[in-house]
Amino acid sequence: MTSLHVSVEGNDRSSIIIAGGSVNTSGKPPLPSIDIPRSDIEAVRKAWVPLTPSGDNIPTATEAAELLDGIGPGIAVVSGPPGFGKRAIGIRALSKTSRILERRGRQALLLKEIRPDWETPETPDTSLLPDEPGTGYLLDVAAEIGAWKDQRRVANELISHGEALRRIGSYLVVISDEAGWPEEVSGTLAKVVVRVKGRPSPHLVARAHLERVHCMPERGQWLKWPTNDSEMVGEAAHLLSDRSSPADATRLAGILASVDYTPAGLASAIEQFQQWTAEVDSVFKRTLESPDDRALLIAAIFLSGEDPLAIQSAARKLLNEAPVRDVRTILSGPDLTARLEGVGVEVAGRRANVDHKPGYARAVLLHLWRQRADIHGPLLEWVDTITGPRQPGVIRLEYISDLLVQLAVAESDIRVIDQIRNWIDNGNDSVEHQQLIADVLTTAAEADIFGPAVRARLLTWAQDDSEAVARVVALVCQGAFADRYPRQAMVRLRHILSRRERDSAVRIAEEALHMLALREMHLPRVWESVTKWTKEGNGLAGHRAFLSLVDPYPDPSVVQLLLEAAGKGQQVRDALVDSWSAALADPRVDTECRQLLIAWARVRSEGLVAKHTVTDILQEVVRRHLYSSPISALVFGEPEIRYDHAVIELRKDLRLPSSENNPHIGEDAVES
Repeated sequence: MTSLHVSVEGNDRSSIIIAGGSVNTSGKPPLPSIDIPRSDIEAVRKAWVPLTPSGDNIPTATEAAELLDGIGPGIAVVSGPPGFGKRAIGIRALSKTSRILERRGRQALLLKEIRPDWETPETPDTSLLPDEPGTGYLLDVAAEIGAWKDQRRVANELISHGEALRRIGSYLVVISDEAGWPEEVSGTLAKVVVRVKGRPSPHLVARAHLERVHCMPERGQWLKWPTNDSEMVGEAAHLLSDRSSPADATRLAGILASVDYTPAGLASAIEQFQQWTAEVDSVFKRTLESPDDRALLIAAIFLSGEDPLAIQSAARKLLNEAPVRDVRTILSGPDLTARLEGVGVEVAGRRANVDHKPGYARAVLLHLWRQRADIHGPLLEWVDTITGPRQPGVIRLEYISDLLVQLAVAESDIRVIDQIRNWIDNGNDSVEHQQLIADVLTTAAEADIFGPAVRARLLTWAQDDSEAVARVVALVCQGAFADRYPRQAMVRLRHILSRRERDSAVRIAEEALHMLALREMHLPRVWESVTKWTKEGNGLAGHRAFLSLVDPYPDPSVVQLLLEAAGKGQQVRDALVDSWSAALADPRVDTECRQLLIAWARVRSEGLVAKHTVTDILQEVVRRHLYSSPISALVFGEPEIRYDHAVIELRKDLRLPSSENNPHIGEDAVES
């Protein structure tokens, strides 16, 4: 893998400036990796709990560190079920290894987490794993390893990578699920595995975080768990059980640290942590014989903040009942406000909401989803109804979508995401509506366990015939999803760029690709993919991608960097010429080629790029494609079209084959 050191000049209209950096414009850029947060490292150093609730030792982190420091490959695989703190174990093992190295007089490891951004997650390309010296890497594949098509191959390649890391003073910890790592295949694969031996005591974890991370030792008494009958139980100790996960324990510690150190503060913390479980159970028990009130509660959590009458109307739609016309029935029973307040909804003026109870709506929905499975389908159909045109849920779509994403992530239920996808075509084609759905899908796609299933859906939807659906996927690939999974974003963008017509979905995909290339460290990855696309298949996606990538408007940063690299290295220059040639040979992108040739002439004239580099590249392109429509228009002009000074200036500087070989083409044509 080669690198070019490029200093970009004349970039007064750039949004990014890259000066003197190492720019890799060839080969395959590695998977993205980010620094493990300092807070996470400090937590496993200061508040580590290696004991189960029964007091047994949990040696997994120590065993993993011993594997890394042993004579074998620099890899340890931490295997076990979810909720046992495997990520923390991995960070602890890397941290211990780093300290061992420091005691030996060597430099501490830089701890990083690799994002598994494989183009095809079911067939990971381990050659993309980063390999910087002096680094401790964490790779969490617990959510995806079960879907690998060839687990044995990938596992062996990971061990080989660990051996290579060891030679440069680096290490790798892989987080796996219970059964994904194929240790039964060979002794080599079995030797690198450490299994989680037990769940750490949640009470000790929470107290350790309160006392050593949040520096509030006095609050530890709230979590005190008695060792004999004479000791008192802490007021918040009941919130955790032996089956609570380390994540639950640390969350409770954070909540207890955030409230006032008073009985009222403690009560508030307990309610927040319990997520209203007791109250929701109580409400559903009280309404056992009242489906009307339960429907009212469901309508209220989805339409929180709306008029009580709109909520009542939505509740009747859920029950598939027409408005009541019988006066005797209307005048019977409690008033609407009393009914709403009876199920935990606050009514103030003409608004009914559950905002005074953060997390209450989520708790109600989770209870309903878990306890009333038969309602899943009808509930989602009803949500679709109340979010349709001119329905009360339209203006609450952001809130409703967020609520459903919380449900989908908590329950790992892809049907919820499918329902959100259906909203794309519900008659509202506004940019705001589609951006909102894109934001929701981005949140779901980044979820640790649920994310792979959502990312697979995005891949399918990128190939959907619907322009609106493809447009939303392109919007997803413009945002945080592209930062976290740039390769997967590009795979989805490629499908959209392959659409027959250059519709709005294609244009947004072009913008998304250019935006991704503008982001720090992503240009090499984008460039490598785009140049590969131009040589494969029918090439349309590659041609559109290339033309959008090197378009200097509105931001010339990418083309500046590529042209600077082309001026210093033949490889990038040849790739630019080849990509131009491929696009010019495809009449489907003639219009875009014409526009881009003029754009290049203008930035060349404005001094935003090196004149001689642009001239040399276009000289070769003209030589190959003189009689293609876009080049012919650039060189010879077209009737009734006046070209500006930048184009005329470029014509003069090009050594036109026409002026040497064709006596019928003279100065008038050059000056047209």
